[in-house]
Amino acid sequence: MTIEDLKEGNKLFKKTKFNDYKNDFRTLVEKGQSPEILFIGCSDSRVVPDLIISSKPGDMFIVRNVGNFVPPYKNDNDFHGTTAAIEFALSVLDVKHIIICGHSYCGACKSLYMDLEHNDSLVHMKKWLQLGMKAKEMVLKDFDIKIDEQRVYRETEKKSVICQLENLLTFPEVKKRIDERRLSIHGWYYKIEDGSIEYYNREKKVFE
Repeated sequence: MTIEDLKEGNKLFKKTKFNDYKNDFRTLVEKGQSPEILFIGCSDSRVVPDLIISSKPGDMFIVRNVGNFVPPYKNDNDFHGTTAAIEFALSVLDVKHIIICGHSYCGACKSLYMDLEHNDSLVHMKKWLQLGMKAKEMVLKDFDIKIDEQRVYRETEKKSVICQLENLLTFPEVKKRIDERRLSIHGWYYKIEDGSIEYYNREKKVFE
């Protein structure tokens, strides 16, 4: 797809699909957004949240980053894009659900097993990938990448979702709202190969 394709795509959207949601957009402009769901997904071009769950404009506040990672809460004066989005979703939009959605064939999770140490063009990427290292360590306790490489990647993708849910619980506002039963958090795993979604059952500690 080229830039010209995108321009033509917008023209087509305005002529066709925009009309399907014209009233929705008018309401969203006049009354503002009020989504009940914060969706934290991966930047991977194959993962398109509104497409895979058939949501419409205004349904979800969406954050996408490399690996659908959530940094642990840190009370400092630095730049925190994902953290800022979580705070906005909670304290401004008052969302009722947070979904962390991992996916199969995730490049970020695969990169955890690559040697990026001497690649100076990925300095921020190397730092960001530290958020997935716990998942990698958990998987390597049970599986040997030399024997079953693809199984290791799939297991790491799922374990990472669990680790990001744990990081989410380090946010004081998240913990407070869960305790007050004003918020629920969910771990999802989207399978690119067949379009299905598995969810993490926190009581059974398995994806179903």
